[in-house]
Amino acid sequence: MKDIQNQIDHRQIKIDRVGIKGIRYPITVLDRAKKFQQTIASINMYVDLPHYMKGTHMSRFVELLHVFREEVSVKSFSYIMDRMKETLNAESAIIELRFPYFIEKQAPISGATGLMDYQCGFIATSQKDKSVDIVMEVSVPITSVCPCSKEISEYGAHNQRGQVLLQIRFDGLIWMEEMISLVEKCASSELYSILKRIDEKEVTEHGYNNPKFVEDIVRDIALELEKVEKVTWYELSVENFESIHNHSAFAYINSTNST
Repeated sequence: MKDIQNQIDHRQIKIDRVGIKGIRYPITVLDRAKKFQQTIASINMYVDLPHYMKGTHMSRFVELLHVFREEVSVKSFSYIMDRMKETLNAESAIIELRFPYFIEKQAPISGATGLMDYQCGFIATSQKDKSVDIVMEVSVPITSVCPCSKEISEYGAHNQRGQVLLQIRFDGLIWMEEMISLVEKCASSELYSILKRIDEKEVTEHGYNNPKFVEDIVRDIALELEKVEKVTWYELSVENFESIHNHSAFAYINSTNST
C-alpha cells in the first residue's frame, strides 16, 4: 500500500512538534506507601518532523504506549523517547502526561481515613544529543486565611481554598508524596477528604491561627524547596479563589529568577 506519510514534502519547513494529544490511557506509577498505583493518564506525545517529510505515523505513538504503561519512571521515559525517535525518524521527542494520584490521609484528631486525589504529572524531553530533561508536576489544593481580614475584623476572618502548582527538576529519587506534603505544610491549613466535628474544629482553628497571603505561601514553599538538595530547579504558583472578592489572588516564583 502507498505510504503517504513517507512522501517528500517540497515546502521545506521543519515542524517542531507533531504527534498525538489528549489520549487517555491506563498507567502504573510508583507509590511510596504501596509500591505501585494504577491510574488513568491524559498523555501528549510529540516528535519533530524533518523538513523533507510529509507526515509522521500517528498510530505508532499509541503502539509505543505499551512499552511503558506498566510503570512510569525516569528510566522508562528515557527508553520510550529513544524508541519514539528511532521509530519515527526524529531528532527530538516529548512526552507529557498528567494523572490523578491518590494518597490515603488521616483526619488530624479522629484519625478517620480517606483518599485525597492530587493532579500530578511529568514532562519529559529528549534532544538530538540524547540528553533528557524531566520535570515533575504536582497540583495541590490548600486553604488560606487572610491576615488582613483577621487583623481588622472584630471577629472572624475570611478564608478560601487555593491551588498550588509546583514543577521541579531533580537529581535522584524524589517522591510525589514528598512534594505534596511540603506544599501542604506551607498553607494556612491542608485539606482532607473526611473530617469529623472534632477534626473540623482543629482544622478551622489551626488555619485561623496561621493566616497567610498568597505571597506568604509562595515564599514559604520556596524556602522549603531550597532545603531539598535533590531539587535543582523549581517553578511554582499559588492561586487563592477569594471568598469575598470576584477575582483570584495569585503569586508566582521561578527559581531561576528568585535570587
